[in-house]
Amino acid sequence: MSLVRALGSIGSLTLVSRVLGFVRDMLMARFLGASFATDAFLVAFRLPNMFRALFAEGAFASAFVPMFNKKVGEEGGSLAKAYRFAGDALAVLLPVLIIFTGLMMIFAGPAVLILSGGFHDATPEQFAFAVQLARITFPYLLFIALVSLLGGILNSLGRFWVNAAAPIILNLVLICALLFFHGPTDYDTARAQAWGVTLAGALQLVWLVLACRQAGVKLGIRRPRLNDDVRQLMRLIMPAAAGTGAMQINLLVSTMLAARFLPEGSISYIYYADRLNQLPLGLVGIGLGTVLLPTIARMIASGDDRGALDFQKKGLQLALFLTLPATMALIVSAEPIIRGLLQYGAFTEADTIATAWALAAFSLGLPAYILIKVLTPGFHARADMKTPLRFALVAIAVNLVGNLILIWPLAHVGPPLATAIASWVNVTLLYLALRKRGHFEMDRVLASHIGRLAIAALLMAGALLVINPFIRPLLAGGFELRVLGLGLLVGGGFIVYAAASFATRAFTLAELKALMRRRKQA
Repeated sequence: MSLVRALGSIGSLTLVSRVLGFVRDMLMARFLGASFATDAFLVAFRLPNMFRALFAEGAFASAFVPMFNKKVGEEGGSLAKAYRFAGDALAVLLPVLIIFTGLMMIFAGPAVLILSGGFHDATPEQFAFAVQLARITFPYLLFIALVSLLGGILNSLGRFWVNAAAPIILNLVLICALLFFHGPTDYDTARAQAWGVTLAGALQLVWLVLACRQAGVKLGIRRPRLNDDVRQLMRLIMPAAAGTGAMQINLLVSTMLAARFLPEGSISYIYYADRLNQLPLGLVGIGLGTVLLPTIARMIASGDDRGALDFQKKGLQLALFLTLPATMALIVSAEPIIRGLLQYGAFTEADTIATAWALAAFSLGLPAYILIKVLTPGFHARADMKTPLRFALVAIAVNLVGNLILIWPLAHVGPPLATAIASWVNVTLLYLALRKRGHFEMDRVLASHIGRLAIAALLMAGALLVINPFIRPLLAGGFELRVLGLGLLVGGGFIVYAAASFATRAFTLAELKALMRRRKQA
């Protein structure tokens, strides 16, 4: 499948999930606002979500998918050996997850203390509530890790849409929890959200199991065996965790410092801003990474190194075409976007302004967040987990120092800005290493293309600055007026960017048609 078609399959479902996620956030802002109960739930959900991103989806997928595809290549396209490897991985993963989840539920108190620093000015009762929420949400990790394994198999088989649809279940469950189970107090509503997280994880696992059965994937439960393949997988997982999870670790550091040193509501500002920043990251970055890793791994296994390089360059070109306008929009129109989406009920004008500043800071690093997803498969497809790990550790150190420097003068805006700076350091190191090894090259054509895209994005930013004052009254009105105002903002920006892209020849119709064509199968 062509890169654009595969990305469209994943991106369309991711868009549905993210739209539902925004509905969920709007409801959460309405019922909870930026209160301690919100902060407590976000910290509780951060724990399993962080381990999910680091190990289940990030590290496990990065290590498992190339090995699974290598097994397929060794057997000339036969899946029997690959399925045996997947079954062996499941047999070891399942008991480890059960034990780890149980330990984290037992020691939830210290985990929340480390993550939150005890919260700023929290009472013992408030801290105990946060620990209770953490114990409720942590089984989500068990379910979602198994989802990641099954999703990696389906992605390797080209069934990208199944795994991409799974997050929709999470958002639907949490929306139902907010609508039908919100309580008389914000504490009751936060508790309903926590139970919704675990229920959603179980339903996601059922969805993937059914999809695997339909695809003819049957793994079964067997006795754990640490054979050579499983040992190799375990050796690759740990460095891959830090290498792929630098942004998650940076967000964890930001959450810890915000909880410890900043006033109530700061975690919520950072969370809401990150949620909006995650929309283009989910649509473009994660989608491209999902397609690039198995495709590049398969090409390298068959000896087609040049094809792997060209495919990765196409990924970078497409990533910037979609990311640069989103970056400009989230920076110059951060306040109108936040106002139109979130300023309801308990979410005040002051909350809007505070969240908009955090969003603009996060968005400065948006191209870097996505380029990391594009460049990292170039290492993982070659079973090199250590190089991205080293670069990620450098980025984490930069983020920590940046947080400590910026959090005092900039308050809750400091951590997002430090995360953006650290991400640019990370992507620069990844690019330089790939170029030095001959695995990636920035030729004149690609460099010129990126320059023209930047010009088109800047022209769009100028147009948005003109549009912002005119739509402000609409964004303070009812639902229909807000939809109209945001539609004018998005539509106006899209028209200007499309016109500017063709005017500067950043993209031509011929290039778009070429990207849409299916690749010839070997």
